[in-house]
Amino acid sequence: MDQRYRLPVTFILLFGALQCASGAMIIGGWEAKPHSRPYMVSVQQNGTHHCGGFLVADQWVVSAAHCYTAQSTPYKVLLGAHSLSDSESTKQTFGVAAIYTHPDFNITRNYDNDITLLKLDGRVSLTKAVQKISYQRMSRDVPQGTVCSMAGWGWISNVGIKPDKLQEVIVTVVGRETCSSRRYHGNRITGNMMCAGDRGKDSCNGDSGGPLLCNGLVEGITSFGGMKCGKPLKPGVYTVISRYTDWIDAVMNQGS
Repeated sequence: MDQRYRLPVTFILLFGALQCASGAMIIGGWEAKPHSRPYMVSVQQNGTHHCGGFLVADQWVVSAAHCYTAQSTPYKVLLGAHSLSDSESTKQTFGVAAIYTHPDFNITRNYDNDITLLKLDGRVSLTKAVQKISYQRMSRDVPQGTVCSMAGWGWISNVGIKPDKLQEVIVTVVGRETCSSRRYHGNRITGNMMCAGDRGKDSCNGDSGGPLLCNGLVEGITSFGGMKCGKPLKPGVYTVISRYTDWIDAVMNQGS
């Protein structure tokens, strides 16, 4: 197995990963303009960033299924944050009333169908710093070479340094045929996945569940990558959200 999944930060910290209260970038990126991505969510355990996510409805967050396979303590969802530690008046915090993991999520082999919906225990107040984001509803493959962006509070280096402030990075879509070749990720790549990266630019551990935006729409959900982040032949792998619009609609209608 030559993959490193975009592991939740709280899992990594159990194994002594380094922490850092500040930093300039995720892998190859930079600090985002404060509150320029008002849909971003930090899912937390015991006050520590665990995984990313994004707000799609007043009471619903999309995230990655592999973040929620072993719940030991309750999750909290933080919205409206730029700095995780600063007392920002824009912040809103909610508990998680229910977790809906895709029934076909494959944790044992390749993380296919890596998508989860979190129902919050209250409705958010939409403000300048807290907004919903639209996602791609037309089932399609994003063309190779498309320039996209992702953001998160995940690692900013391969030695486990993590930021306090939201980071962002620009990446380029790698075609599925290339990404599923033996030199890249091989046959782990399914039709429900897309790949994106650039030399030294990548998502990393703790970014799981965050959105990949292409032309202003969420196209992917951060899922996994190589053993080390930012390697040219191991781009980040993202769940293609447009494959799941019917499931998302059904869950939100059922749970409303």
